[in-house]
Amino acid sequence: METTKNDEIEIDLREIFVLLLSKLAVIVLFAFFGALIAFTYTKFMIPKTYASKTQIYVMNNTSSNDTKQVSVGELQASNYLTKDYLILCKSRPVLEEVIQELKLEMSAGELSGMISASTPADTRIITITVTNTDPWMAKSIADAVREAAKVQIVEVTGVESVNDVEQANLPVNPVGPNMKLNVIIGFMLGAILAIAIIIIRFMIDDTIKTPDDVERYIGISVLGSIPLNETETKKKKKRRK
Repeated sequence: METTKNDEIEIDLREIFVLLLSKLAVIVLFAFFGALIAFTYTKFMIPKTYASKTQIYVMNNTSSNDTKQVSVGELQASNYLTKDYLILCKSRPVLEEVIQELKLEMSAGELSGMISASTPADTRIITITVTNTDPWMAKSIADAVREAAKVQIVEVTGVESVNDVEQANLPVNPVGPNMKLNVIIGFMLGAILAIAIIIIRFMIDDTIKTPDDVERYIGISVLGSIPLNETETKKKKKRRK
């Protein structure tokens, strides 16, 4: 019984594979249609976003003249305080200061979603990135966050100073949306949708089309079959027209 069931499963999979090959043109058409929808939606419905970056450098207090001790202290500050600096860059006092200074009509949570802070390994250079649909607004917010974060870091951690590495740039090219990625996703979704429709229609179709279907579904052996004369069928269709 197990062998029979396995054989039937293999036959079904082969039929589905052959069916998909026969409907390859439909699948490709759906895929291109999905890519076209994704392109149109990304081009005209999703606003472009711009990213402005600024950097600061955190100076630690050095109370010892021993070079080794200073190096160890700097390394520890880089490893253990970096996360603190990053959190402080997006802390509530910083966000509220930026909102008040620029008179932004948004909440602190909304502003926080536009800001990201990162730092390379073993450094005290912090990169603040602001993403916005307006390039000038992205630059203004990045500069304001940098200045507010400098004050907050000094007051909370007691570091010696926080210096500017570079001011925020005015972005020219948008960073989003990702047109290429969205088109690829739309292409794949279109193909998957077409495959799903074809397989579902195949699974729910219980009509008998071949003598093999009679033996499979009804369990009756076919003694013979009458071939359809295509020429006569065409003549009948012409007469009806």
